[in-house]
Amino acid sequence: MSFANRVATCATMILTAAAIIGAGTPGFAQQLDRAINAPVVASVPEAGVVQAADITDPTTLEDTSDTLQDGDTVAYGTLDAAVAAQSVLDDMGDELQCMAGAIYFEAKGEPLSGQLAVAEVILNRTKSGNFPKSVCSVVTQRGQFSFVRGGHVPSVPSNRQYRTAIAVARVALADSWDSPASDAMYFHARQVTPGWHRQQVASIGNHIFYR
Repeated sequence: MSFANRVATCATMILTAAAIIGAGTPGFAQQLDRAINAPVVASVPEAGVVQAADITDPTTLEDTSDTLQDGDTVAYGTLDAAVAAQSVLDDMGDELQCMAGAIYFEAKGEPLSGQLAVAEVILNRTKSGNFPKSVCSVVTQRGQFSFVRGGHVPSVPSNRQYRTAIAVARVALADSWDSPASDAMYFHARQVTPGWHRQQVASIGNHIFYR
């Protein structure tokens, strides 16, 4: 037998012995299997490439926003939060300007609940059938609000108090918070004694509210 044949025969015998040992030793076979099937390292995405798994599912966004809803209004938790969430930089329509002007001139020094109550009186009047049907018409109605000049709301300085009045007006017009004077139709300052025979519904800050 030639040298090459002897080498081939020895190699065959060694492989046969290894197979027999592997078959009889499960642990050895499992180690071989783990070595062969080693996990492939995931490739790192190139810079600027967005993977599908990184994109937020829009249905998840909808579900999240729904948890913040309370009927048709957003549940802010507090009136302060509701006011703070309002934008005061957008263009304002006539109704918002009239409402914000009335809040500013009638209640700019009052607590937020008192400012909202003034707005509520105006809104309640628009729905009552006994007053004009628009916010501006209610605000500028003759003999109702002393700050009105010549049937118009005066110009308002763009200061912090007016920005707050705008935010409160947005909350009121969107019905985003319940006022403690939700059914009030009239109000006056505490130092005034109008002689009304109306039912008092709230006393907030320097104002008393009636239905």
